[in-house]
Amino acid sequence: MTIRFDIKDQAELAELVARMEAGEEVLLTRDGKAVAAISPAKSDEPPQGRRIPGRWAHLGKLQDPDLFLRPDPELEEAADGPIFPPLK
Repeated sequence: MTIRFDIKDQAELAELVARMEAGEEVLLTRDGKAVAAISPAKSDEPPQGRRIPGRWAHLGKLQDPDLFLRPDPELEEAADGPIFPPLK
């Protein structure tokens, strides 16, 4: 979506910048004619959800490296147990 904004109206500049930060493109006009188009700046930060190797390295090595490889005793007990609960 493109916004048209006359550069004479500077009172709404804070709202304009906030809308640009939200991802909208701004078209600057003078007397109804397009002068410039402004788009949001690209961030140097990686997008959230993206994996970064070594991000948790400051926490040190995992104390038990097989922690996530061992079977869970509760799950094994549930798998080996009866399908239906005993009747009382």
